[in-house]
Amino acid sequence: MSRKQQLLKRHRRNKRLGLLLALVLLIVVGVLVAWWLPLVLAVVAWVAHEAWFADHLFYSPNDDYQYSFPPYTAQPKVRLDGDRLLLGDGVMLADDTTLILALRVKSTWLGRFIDPLVTLAGGDLPDRQTFERGVNGLRYLNLSGQARVLSQGQLRVRGRFCRVLGEPVLWSFEQPDYRQQRVMVIAPHADDAELAAFGLYSQAADTWIVTLTAGEIEAGHYQQMGLNAVEASRLKGRLRAWDSIAVPRWAGVPEAQCVQLGYFCLQLPAMQAAPSQPVGSREADLVDVRPFRQLNAFALPADLDGQPTWNNLLADLRALLLKARPEVIVLPHTSLDPHPDHICAQQAVLEALNGLEWQPAAVLGYANHLHDNDRWPMGDSGAGIALPPVFDPAQVWQPYCLSLSIEQQRDKAMALGMMHDLQPPAPFKRRLRRGLQRVLAGRSGSPYGENEFFRKAVRRHELFWRL
Repeated sequence: MSRKQQLLKRHRRNKRLGLLLALVLLIVVGVLVAWWLPLVLAVVAWVAHEAWFADHLFYSPNDDYQYSFPPYTAQPKVRLDGDRLLLGDGVMLADDTTLILALRVKSTWLGRFIDPLVTLAGGDLPDRQTFERGVNGLRYLNLSGQARVLSQGQLRVRGRFCRVLGEPVLWSFEQPDYRQQRVMVIAPHADDAELAAFGLYSQAADTWIVTLTAGEIEAGHYQQMGLNAVEASRLKGRLRAWDSIAVPRWAGVPEAQCVQLGYFCLQLPAMQAAPSQPVGSREADLVDVRPFRQLNAFALPADLDGQPTWNNLLADLRALLLKARPEVIVLPHTSLDPHPDHICAQQAVLEALNGLEWQPAAVLGYANHLHDNDRWPMGDSGAGIALPPVFDPAQVWQPYCLSLSIEQQRDKAMALGMMHDLQPPAPFKRRLRRGLQRVLAGRSGSPYGENEFFRKAVRRHELFWRL
């Protein structure tokens, strides 16, 4: 069982115990006070839960994030003068530097009901980065894109529904401009490349997009059209295979450099466990990957037999790596992203690279999901991305942040809008919850689309980690 599944299991167990205790309390109130009062209290409690307590947050907001950065990382001296963040004398920062600022953030009482955030003002690109309700601990702001304003002494750091405390600590990461290199993005599913790296791959000198699975499962939306489960799954797989080839064209990626491998969703762990054993689709009644590969511009090793095996996946990846010879590979970061296909995607690429004659100069990790906080990155579309929760000081992290203009963010939003998996409407309960949170908790949706990934992914930053 994965760590994310263990956390969810514990959360659901605690929730069931809480509901049982609440039920007993309501019965007692109904007997001792008035029969109708439990009904009123139950409605009030449900509204409060949906508005303020429905987030999956598997740690205390009082916990300090615990990051360790490489020991050679530059640490320019900074101090807070009121709300102005000032550099030490003579310090100037390059515009494209990744800047991370550690501060203690303490929620006000209102910040337990409305998301607390820190605003970055003073230049022509103001930002706001949001944290957990009730936050009271060490957090890491992302100042990337603010180097010029900070160097000019104009950057103001202010808390809203929270206070900024303690001595600030700044890290400055100077890294190559990966946009000038040949980039290969590994996407476990269609849309993962766009969610994590549209800004990077749309600006890269040369880009390859490699999607590992057809993403054919959970096709209930298509069953509503009158299709049976198998037909719906196959249609969804065909649509997402098309998306994986066609949508990157919006960013100028040549069609011949978009590759769909057609393996089956959530089956990569089973393939890895028995490398030579074919593992068919859970829902599409297929044990052949070739139906989802028909749009590829060239043949790959697994096209010979179409078998969905780990060995075939590795052979496909080795052939692609030798053909594309990427200088930068972008793939999921398994310490952050708990999705089993994402974990296996990284492991497959690293295994394929082992002993291969071509090796990339850099490997960048991304996280489209998170173990500890389903809402991260918190806050609204267009805002910056603060660093995610990390509680293992033994692991060393090296962030790379790319800033996106509003025009690039809109292009990214349109690319996501073309993805069929992000188009179906949200379930009624989720829409009702968001409505309550909009009214009672001050949260707003994304102007680009209803799916939660429009809020999470269309931001002024794309955040990667050098592996």
